[in-house]
Amino acid sequence: MYGLVVGLVIAVVTAPVGVSGAVFLLPVQLSVFGVASPAVTPTNLLYNVVAGPGALLRYRRAGLLNSPLTRRLVIGTLPGVVVGAVVRVFVVPGPTAFRLLVAGLLMPLGLWLIVRTLRPAPAAPAAEPSPRALTGLALAVGIVGGVYGIGGGSLLGPFLVGRGMPVRQVAPAALASTFATSVTGAATFASLSLTGSGSIAPDWYLGLACGLGGLIGGYLGAYLQPRLPETALRLLLGALAAAFGALYAVQSLR
Repeated sequence: MYGLVVGLVIAVVTAPVGVSGAVFLLPVQLSVFGVASPAVTPTNLLYNVVAGPGALLRYRRAGLLNSPLTRRLVIGTLPGVVVGAVVRVFVVPGPTAFRLLVAGLLMPLGLWLIVRTLRPAPAAPAAEPSPRALTGLALAVGIVGGVYGIGGGSLLGPFLVGRGMPVRQVAPAALASTFATSVTGAATFASLSLTGSGSIAPDWYLGLACGLGGLIGGYLGAYLQPRLPETALRLLLGALAAAFGALYAVQSLR
């Protein structure tokens, strides 16, 4: 029951800005539910698989999923998440390095986005990254997402929005890439659990319970997005990234 409520609340807040919420589920798993590492990563991916269709259904009805940006992000992140899953199991299975790396990624991104929103640069046409740059970025983020079980949307969103792209364009594409990579990543971890030892398989009960809450919350969050101003969405995305990056830093120092 607690997992369902946690998943619902997280998804309502994060879906409007293109973040699945899995990155914010990590500290809850580690600190509240006591999920072993590296099982937190496949549990997060399982959450994404179950929760993702809620927001995606709403964005599809609004005609926001069929875009070149969505295709480029999905193509780039899919191979990356397989590499990231292997790295997670065999290179960085411990929680300390895991939290430090997440903190080092999220805090600068979040603070940068907040500053760019509150003190925008001189007016200039927002240049969307080239298709090659987008695919390369998505590949790198896919690897990170495979390592951390966050799908990549929490990193792609702040970066692309910080570059000047509108949240309403980025959010559906980021969530679509998160869902696609989570399906692939979960399957990869399931395969690795058959050949490896330790806590590699997901916590099925927790992942499904949180995912069910996220399925409902994601739909509600996507429904609310058009009713929120762009500036508020950008500040929300930046604040979430910075706050949880700081949380990971504090946890790792303990």
